[in-house]
Amino acid sequence: MLNKYFTLINIEYLRFIIYVFVIVFFCAMMLIGGWLLGGRSDSRYKNTPFESGINPIGSTYREFSTKFYLIAIFFVIFDIEAIFLYSWAISIRETSWTGFFEATIFIFILLTSLFYLIRIDALNWLSKNKNKVNLNK
Repeated sequence: MLNKYFTLINIEYLRFIIYVFVIVFFCAMMLIGGWLLGGRSDSRYKNTPFESGINPIGSTYREFSTKFYLIAIFFVIFDIEAIFLYSWAISIRETSWTGFFEATIFIFILLTSLFYLIRIDALNWLSKNKNKVNLNK
């Protein structure tokens, strides 16, 4: 009985285990191949830019507004939520009314967070204080 149980588990997960090993093997082979075949240079030009051919003059440090990072974070959040809504839309027949109400609550939470972002001027590029988001509104 116990042997039959382990056989069922092995058959059920064998394809996944093989897939994981193949992926790990290919990743390791690509890393090792790049290390073996890659060029090595110990000259003084090793750390100079080669893509544009122009050596930097002065400091290359620049300050970016936090708006760029906020917009990137908001994009990732709403993009992931769009994936959830898409998967819900595909399985609408299986989830029936229960899934519909869950998706409605999910959309309500999305809209609430969007209105909150609008309220704190997180999406306003032309705010008076360009680098800060007012979280105390």
